This record gives sequence, structure tokens and C-alpha cells, in this order.
Amino acid sequence: MGLNSAIEWTESTWNPVTGCTKISPGCKHCYAERMAKRLKAMGQPNYGRGFQVSIHEHALGLPLGWKKPQIVFVNSMGDLFHDEIPEAFIRRVFEVMRCASWHTFQVLTKRAERLETLGMKIDWPANVWMGVSVETPKYLYRLDHLRRTPASVRFISFEPLLDALGELDLEGMHWAIVGGESGPGARPINAAWITEIRDQCLAARVPFFFKQWGGTNKKKAGRLLEGRTWDEQPLLTAPMI
Repeated sequence: MGLNSAIEWTESTWNPVTGCTKISPGCKHCYAERMAKRLKAMGQPNYGRGFQVSIHEHALGLPLGWKKPQIVFVNSMGDLFHDEIPEAFIRRVFEVMRCASWHTFQVLTKRAERLETLGMKIDWPANVWMGVSVETPKYLYRLDHLRRTPASVRFISFEPLLDALGELDLEGMHWAIVGGESGPGARPINAAWITEIRDQCLAARVPFFFKQWGGTNKKKAGRLLEGRTWDEQPLLTAPMI
């Protein structure tokens, strides 16, 4: 965790929770699981339990010490809304995000049902962007749960995109990220799947971000789509609170 993240759509990462369990096809070749195993082998204390779900009390206050405003991806190595994370701890994470009002926090989950349930109980900070992952048409229902979440910015990560998604309901969405799978065993992505999403985003005026083609050599594959990069950001900027 820390500043200067290599993830294209954020600036820093913060992991008060690490570890996860697989719940849908996009989890099959989880990069975080591979990295957690590597960090455990290196003796990194936060990964002493490998990729088992773990809470890190000592990491809660880290963003408060980062004085320069950052866009911070929360739990790049886990899922904040995993069933094994107590509601009380999730509330503490949200309180830190509220206090660190000079940062913008990005939270991404596949546990959309729990997100909706807990999201209605949380006093939602304006500087928190909330997203869900969708990899195939079967999981488009996650958007409905996200839509009912009182976040000021709601976004979708179509990564790894594993199939054509067809017609999308983008009402209430403020950003869409698309990316192919990368790393060992990466499943292929079809350009038509990407452009279909992009065209719908353009029509709905939802900012579109193309992260990568992916593959076993993602740097070589690059991130140009039809001759250009797509680095659009949400139209809404969370106010300072």
C-alpha cells in the first residue's frame, strides 16, 4: 500500500483490509491473490496469512498522514464489503475517509448486495466514489445495487471484461472503466465488446476509461483503442467536507 500506484485510474492505494475469496468468473486469475502469495514469501507482515481475509488496525490512519491530496484506491488487495469484515470496522474505514477530506477515495466491490445493505446505514462522505465490478452479463444486477447506494460518484469496473454485455442501463452512473485480463492464463478480450460499452457511454455522457488490452504481456498490448487513449474521469468532483 502507499503512494504512486501503478494502476492507471488511481494515484495511491490503501489496504486496511487484505485478502478475499472468489465469487464470480472475474476472480479466477486474481492479481491480488498472486501478489499476496509473493508478499508472504517475502516476509511482508501484512500478508503473513497469505490471501486470507485480514484486518489491519495499524493501517487505518495512514491516509491522514498523506498531506498532499491523492486519489486513493481503497483495498486494492481485498474487498471492503466481504462478509468476513465486521460492519463496525467498515464504519471506521468510512470515518477515516471522512476525516481525510482532502483525498478522494475509490472503493470497488463485487459484494453489491452487502454494499446496498450497509450503504443505506452509513453517513456517506462526499469524497468517496463507490464502484462495482461487472465481468459478464450475469453480473449486471450489481449496477442496480450500486444505483441504490447514496454515493456522490458511482462507477463501474468492467474488468476483466469476459463477454459482450449488450445494452447497459447507465442511469445514475458517473464513470466506466474497461480492461482486459492480464497475467498468466489471461482470457482474451474482443474489441467489439469494448467499443459497444464505449459507444453507450458516449451516448449517455458517462466518462469512459480504457485501462488495458491485457494479455500475458500487457505492456506490449498497450491501451490504445482505435488509435487513441481514453482517460476520461467522472464529471462530478467530490466537494471538500
